[in-house]
Amino acid sequence: MRRKSRNASGHRGLQVVTLCISTSMVLVLLGLVVFSVLTAHNLSKYFRENFMVTAVVNDTLTVNDGHLLVRDIYHRPYAKQIDYISKEQANREQSKALGSDPSEFIGFNPFPATIEMQLKADYANKDSLKWISKELKANPAITDVDYQVDLMDKVNSNLRKFSLILLVLALLLTFISFALINNTVRLGIYSRRFLIHTMKLVGASWGFIRWPFVRRALIVGVVAAFLACCFLSVGFYGLYVQNPGILTLVSWVELAIVGVAVFVFGIVITTLSSYLSVGKFLRMRAGDLYKI
Repeated sequence: MRRKSRNASGHRGLQVVTLCISTSMVLVLLGLVVFSVLTAHNLSKYFRENFMVTAVVNDTLTVNDGHLLVRDIYHRPYAKQIDYISKEQANREQSKALGSDPSEFIGFNPFPATIEMQLKADYANKDSLKWISKELKANPAITDVDYQVDLMDKVNSNLRKFSLILLVLALLLTFISFALINNTVRLGIYSRRFLIHTMKLVGASWGFIRWPFVRRALIVGVVAAFLACCFLSVGFYGLYVQNPGILTLVSWVELAIVGVAVFVFGIVITTLSSYLSVGKFLRMRAGDLYKI
């Protein structure tokens, strides 16, 4: 009798370990989906905020007036970062790039002073660029505004397509993950379906019967989520070692969101699956238990 009890306990322990490992693997997949969605959002914001708008400044404007103009534009709601490139600085940069000073040949500095501005992500679109350009040109100190509208349209179009594909993939993988965890939990409860029926026969309430299974599922969900977070942390650290620039797209906020999402998915899916699975066997008759 003791040997049978030990064998049964060992079998249930193996089931719990298997359930934790399989659930953690699925949670790793869910964590990667959440991480990909957040990274794609930040990548879109990064591209938008690195789009450059160049305003050509009137040659009659002094350097001090140019800095005052930059300060005025910087307080506009669409400006994220703005730099003033004076005629002298532009000449130095171009001379360094060309290997010679053009002003020595033609007798004057041919490069105009410019203002280079990066927009906030919400304003980096075709419609906003039109009225921003119109507003800048209304200033007599600015003679022209230049930006690559075709590039912006192409970037926005590609980002929309990529976001849509990623969203569909995320929904599909979330559904698959829920199905896998649900089936794994149901298999663990299936082996104890006769115990559930016996407890029901002796008069135990459904809540009393459910609670041990839900509690075990809750513990499994927490442990599996912890293992998944450890695996994801190691994977992200490896990615950071290979490419430290990843921190420009991913901050600790996104990593915290991924961790919280993994724990929420792990706890909710395992406990919900356990609750529903036990309820299914509670509603079944004794004869039906032998047919499944």
